[in-house]
Amino acid sequence: MDDMMPLMRRATELTAGVVRGVEDEQLGDVTPCSEFEVRALIGHLEWVAELFESLGAHGGYVEQGAYAGDFPERAERTLAVWARPEAWQGTSPAMGMPMEQLAHMYLVDMVVHGWDLARATGQAYEPDAEAVARSMAFTSRMVDMGRQRGVFGPPVEVAEDAPEFDRLLGLIGRNPEWAP
Repeated sequence: MDDMMPLMRRATELTAGVVRGVEDEQLGDVTPCSEFEVRALIGHLEWVAELFESLGAHGGYVEQGAYAGDFPERAERTLAVWARPEAWQGTSPAMGMPMEQLAHMYLVDMVVHGWDLARATGQAYEPDAEAVARSMAFTSRMVDMGRQRGVFGPPVEVAEDAPEFDRLLGLIGRNPEWAP
């Protein structure tokens, strides 16, 4: 918990800043996350925040609702739940996974979807190096399961000496060179 919470907070704050920077006229634009346009991707982030708030409280699975435009507020509630030591204890009743594993899933969502949104809307995005390293280590272990569940796409070839974030993007099926 002690080493993950700062990473989760920084990744969430960075992504929330990107969300705040989205202009209304960009909501229909395409994103590198092929199943979402900008509005739907923000709606997905809202759901991720709501879901992980529930999971952090050892609650149930939450279905995705409609876009509400309140991701930063939802994300703050998520972080507040995960800041409690009991959030990290045991296994999630809803997901059947250790709580630390769920925290890593949240981190990957924030790091990668923050990039998706920034890239789609022309905003600067520089994720925390340690958040990228932790996301890469976790994703490397979970990528096969992620692909089986449709969470990650087929890998995109990226040079072995490319920056770690580019290699993370390629691993999960994103092209680091994507442009709208």
